[in-house]
Amino acid sequence: MSGRPPEALLANGTVGSVTDLVRAQAPVVMGVLNVTPDSFSDGGRYADLDAAVGHGVRLRAAGADLVDVGGESTRPGADRVDAATETARVLPVVRELSAAGIAVSIDTSRARVAEAALAAGAAVVNDVSGGLADPDMARVVRDAGCPWVLMHWRGHSRRMTDLAHYTDVVADVRAELGERVDEALAAGVAADRIIVDPGLGFAKTAAHNWELSARLPELLDLGFPLLFGASRKSYLGRLLADAEGEPRPTPGREAATIATSLLAVAAGAWGVRVHDVRGTADALAVWRATGRPRLAAATPERAGSTDHVASTDRAAGADRAAAAARTATATEGDR
Repeated sequence: MSGRPPEALLANGTVGSVTDLVRAQAPVVMGVLNVTPDSFSDGGRYADLDAAVGHGVRLRAAGADLVDVGGESTRPGADRVDAATETARVLPVVRELSAAGIAVSIDTSRARVAEAALAAGAAVVNDVSGGLADPDMARVVRDAGCPWVLMHWRGHSRRMTDLAHYTDVVADVRAELGERVDEALAAGVAADRIIVDPGLGFAKTAAHNWELSARLPELLDLGFPLLFGASRKSYLGRLLADAEGEPRPTPGREAATIATSLLAVAAGAWGVRVHDVRGTADALAVWRATGRPRLAAATPERAGSTDHVASTDRAAGADRAAAAARTATATEGDR
């Protein structure tokens, strides 16, 4: 593998290197393309090659700068698939989209899958484990010279709720991401190829997710571009629960996804990972047209996310809180 950053057709119609994409001043939109039978949001819809490629093309046309192809579900309780199965799912899609000039990221925690996808034309590795699941991932990324998204992660989906314990979730996530970055740098990965992701919903409660969202600038202090991925996640569904405490179904979470994604960009996020590319791109167009306004940094005292979640539950009544609690364990870690 040459290590030369590949060229790709970006959403604005220009051709540039993926290094340009990492350094982009405009927020980057990463469109989700799950080619799995069991993803929490769209499992099975794009398992067929033609359907997957067609959706990837539509995502790019709608404004996606990257199409994120994943072949293994990380939804709560999902069974792991072997590397051969994951590779067979993603490679044909990566190859077809890359041949069409569409910038593709490969959503995997396996070095073997990442290496095959990069050889097939993928430009970015989006690793939900931040390099922890496969020690060989750093070598693959280093040799390819490609960008690497390091997500905050503490374990596979069946163990996430057991691992959601923090002294200060923002400080702890920042420190653990810092460790992942240090290990990547020590392995020879170039600093300008590293992107971090706080891993919303992965070993985190709803309160943790809101706290991370409110204090995003503290994670930006790491000095690396930050990818924000809240799309359709269960904590948004619980925020929007009905009067009986039933969480909002997945398709009804798009407006909340757009809102929190836009707030993340206004706080300084480099990019957002979303299912609804068109709606997100439209919202970002409005944000740019109004002068790219920025949010003031929230201190831990001002953020008060945990208090807000608690007061919301109290206002909604005991039944709603109980219903939310029943779904909390089963719905974190959406991907």
